[in-house]
Amino acid sequence: MAQRLMQNLRRWIPRALAGVLTVGVLYLVLAPTGRYLLRAAYEEGKILARRQPIAVLVTDPAVPTATRAKLGLVLAARSFAEDSVALDAGESFTTFSRLDRDTLVLVLSGSYRDLLKAKTWWFPVVGRVPYKGYFDFAAARRARQGLEADGFDTHLRPASAFSTLGFFNDPLLPTTLRQDSLDLVNTVIHELTHNTFYAPGEAVFNESFANFVGARGAAWFYRVRGDDAAARAVEARWDDERLLGRFWGRLHHVMDSTFDAHPGDSLRARRLVLRDSLYAAARGELSRLQPLLQTIAPAAIARVRLDNATLLARRTYSTELELFDQVWLREGRDLRATIRRMTAIAEEADEPFDAVRAWVAGTPVVIPPDSSRHEQGNDRSGG
Repeated sequence: MAQRLMQNLRRWIPRALAGVLTVGVLYLVLAPTGRYLLRAAYEEGKILARRQPIAVLVTDPAVPTATRAKLGLVLAARSFAEDSVALDAGESFTTFSRLDRDTLVLVLSGSYRDLLKAKTWWFPVVGRVPYKGYFDFAAARRARQGLEADGFDTHLRPASAFSTLGFFNDPLLPTTLRQDSLDLVNTVIHELTHNTFYAPGEAVFNESFANFVGARGAAWFYRVRGDDAAARAVEARWDDERLLGRFWGRLHHVMDSTFDAHPGDSLRARRLVLRDSLYAAARGELSRLQPLLQTIAPAAIARVRLDNATLLARRTYSTELELFDQVWLREGRDLRATIRRMTAIAEEADEPFDAVRAWVAGTPVVIPPDSSRHEQGNDRSGG
């Protein structure tokens, strides 16, 4: 009996595996998500195939001097992120890949026009996310047109960098290298934060948290190097992000409350009228905030779109930014301890922001000695 069972298993296991493989191939070829993943894999494969070691490029006299300086800065930021901030760098940002074009990927997000409800997409490993990246720009524009035809607000924007969450050796790309030195260091630390911690299905928390780590980590990086002017410039940009984050948070609350107060299909027209009125008022508030911004030009503020898709896209990267700073203050401005605390809380929570707020409410601020403040970076606004 046992011998017959083993013979049957040897016969059926290969057949079962072949069946699973066939289903997987058919899914990739026939299903829209499968074809999308195939295209993404193809583009990622091209990027990985073109990798060149940055350590070699920084010593190559054929590489322009300014480029070599920036590549050296990337290596320094990567080492700092790994050694001082204790992020999981893996092999990310040890190589450089050239691209065929100036823009890496277009990112599409969408929202219902009369509700603050995002269009979401599901992907393996990362779960459900409120955006979708397109290497095929024509496909991105078609997808945007399709969403708009279905009654969605849309937000389509370029992205200069992305993370595979440590699954691959993410190379540095020319789109990232074009950033100024401050944003370049910020981006390296931001992306390595995703390698270190990524909560599936919690895109807003993940991106906002990485924004915090990137900003505070970049300021610390420059202060350790003795470049206080650069550190202060990074902090000024972070101050502006927090200020705009508060604006987006207030607007989100007002819009959400208004929509909730007028529920149902019969009141959809009323919601749309109120929406337009509220966004007109928000435009005025944004104009009044502009003189308070230290690093963002008036023309850039004037170009900001105001609709549901833009609001939700902005909130993905700027939700509760001051909450992360409050944890940082309670950890004595120790960024490593803050990251450990945040990840420990988020890993155990169904709703990470609620869990962090609860921890902050029950924990006093730690006042570090002056030397610690200097090492980790001052918060000029007091948090």
